[in-house]
Amino acid sequence: MKNDITRREALALGVSAAALAATGASAQSPIKAADVPAPKFAIEKGASLRMLRPVRFVQADEDVFRANAAKFTKETGVEVKVDFVGWEDINQQTAVTSNSGAGPDMIIGFSDAPHIYADKLVELSDVADYLGKRYGGWLPLAQTYGKRSKGNAWIGLPFGATAGPLIYRKSILKSVGYDSVPEDHAGFLGLCQKLQKAGKPAGFALGNAKGDGNGFANWALWSHNAALLDESGNIVINSKETIAALKWVKELYPTFIAGTPSWNDVSNNRAYSAQEISLTANGVSLYFSLKNDPATKAIAEDSEHQLLPKGNAKISPMAGLTLNAMLFKHSQYPNAAKAFLTFMLEKDQYEPWLNANSGYWSQPLAAYAEAKVWSEDPKVAIFKNTMQSTYYDGYKGPISTATGAVSADYVLVQMCAAVATGASTPEAAAAEAEQRAKRYFRRQER
Repeated sequence: MKNDITRREALALGVSAAALAATGASAQSPIKAADVPAPKFAIEKGASLRMLRPVRFVQADEDVFRANAAKFTKETGVEVKVDFVGWEDINQQTAVTSNSGAGPDMIIGFSDAPHIYADKLVELSDVADYLGKRYGGWLPLAQTYGKRSKGNAWIGLPFGATAGPLIYRKSILKSVGYDSVPEDHAGFLGLCQKLQKAGKPAGFALGNAKGDGNGFANWALWSHNAALLDESGNIVINSKETIAALKWVKELYPTFIAGTPSWNDVSNNRAYSAQEISLTANGVSLYFSLKNDPATKAIAEDSEHQLLPKGNAKISPMAGLTLNAMLFKHSQYPNAAKAFLTFMLEKDQYEPWLNANSGYWSQPLAAYAEAKVWSEDPKVAIFKNTMQSTYYDGYKGPISTATGAVSADYVLVQMCAAVATGASTPEAAAAEAEQRAKRYFRRQER
């Protein structure tokens, strides 16, 4: 495949100079690609494609993605329109597309979205098998979200995942007696109490935030060895482990800055950048934005990342919020769409996109772990292995339409928020979450 796009064409697309420079993989690329025959997709005559995907948090994400799409058009003649929509809107628009049988050919949704709409999707095993063989295999989280549960058929094609580890101000932690964040629940609570007393509190989303809200609720539960389901798919959210987690959240909440029950996915970015909080959990976009703004560069230099505390778990219990591409059966041009998805994950396109994201999205294919982005800044390296995670939405059970609905409806986030704010007791909130989950599973069985 060619990797050239003229400067005039790029400027016509509004692509930034940085993106233009990134639209071809480096001749000294460290990425190893096996010599594997590519699948031959007979692109339909007159094909054109439309894709919907979540809005970028790092500008270069969009710039390079659009530049790569333009390269595909240049090479194949297939026009590709990519629309970027808000994170809170992507689930709703995916549901509308699935239910109506019309709209975009492809949607890059989040994490378990393909499992919710599996019956409306084109199988992508041919694409996934080729890319896996060519680039060292798919990482565990990519396989979890990409394949049907208890099967080998690929219904999604993961593009990458973002983690939400802790980010904190080193100088402020030192001022209250800490060099890093404690790994145990009692120690973490003690740190947050001291930060609150010092006027530089912590802040974690308890609102309906796709990334940050779900991320905090899952961590609170998983670090207490609680889970929505057991391995067989039985609902086990109403457990002594969940009650312990909720009691801890209730103790922790008074140490937070005011307003976290209404936070969305950008609220903690703003609070940390404004120096209103000194500890939160976030993707690399927060550090990236601080580092590249002269007015906030000093905050970036004083910031450090750390995996979420293990608590009672054996490893840091973090799932990566995953970009997961779906191809809908209503598309008139499935071969063109498969060719496009394959093209976007090939080295000449994917490597520059990955590097341009500065660590915000972490690779789903093993070979891309050698990309230069992971060695350029020690504070970004923590995001490299995001898709090695064995935690996922719906953990520990099989992913299904019902587990996706529980996540999309913020059942676990709202359970935590109800207890934190005093609207419910831990016991009542866990029982309500159990009943809500059961309703989704009953609908799935019909």
